[in-house]
Amino acid sequence: MELLGNMLQKDKDEFKRICNRLLSHCFLCKGNVTNKADYYFVLKYRSEFREYLSVLGYRLEINEEDGVIQLTNPQNYNRLNLKLYESIILLILRILYDEKKRELSASDEAIINLGDIQDKFLSLQIRDKMIDKTTMRNALTMFRRFQLIEILDRDLGNEESRVLIYDSIMMAVRIEDIKQAYEKLELYRKGKKADEKTDENEAD
Repeated sequence: MELLGNMLQKDKDEFKRICNRLLSHCFLCKGNVTNKADYYFVLKYRSEFREYLSVLGYRLEINEEDGVIQLTNPQNYNRLNLKLYESIILLILRILYDEKKRELSASDEAIINLGDIQDKFLSLQIRDKMIDKTTMRNALTMFRRFQLIEILDRDLGNEESRVLIYDSIMMAVRIEDIKQAYEKLELYRKGKKADEKTDENEAD
């Protein structure tokens, strides 16, 4: 590959590995200690990464201020379609991230627990009971794969179990996404209330 002609073989191997990592996980976070070296490697060879990935139809977005690298596809190929409750949990994680960052200094990590997610879910008045454990576990495991969070405690059935939210959540869920999500939730709530009224009328 002429693009990598001036690299040492070791760096060529790293380049290929990190490209595959980005294609699989979409994000690299400086705040994730296991990815920190990869993050700086991409910064070092950002031109090469951008040129190579653009050939595949991807765009490399680098936010050095927040220490996040994201791979996006302008043609919207390979998009992940989330289920309703996965989308809701992702939205809640973003809201909780913002709340934590307002409480903490910029350098502090945004750590929450599962109870925080459930409390926020109930406050949205989508339903009157908490998210079931399987849905929560599956959603958090997926978000961990995409470098949006880190699960700090293994027991995802315990409300005290902690979750670290990475800065990448800001790029995964942007302000406009939050507004759209709230609008969809409002429509969902209205539809639910209409169904309940219909059921009541039929019962009468």
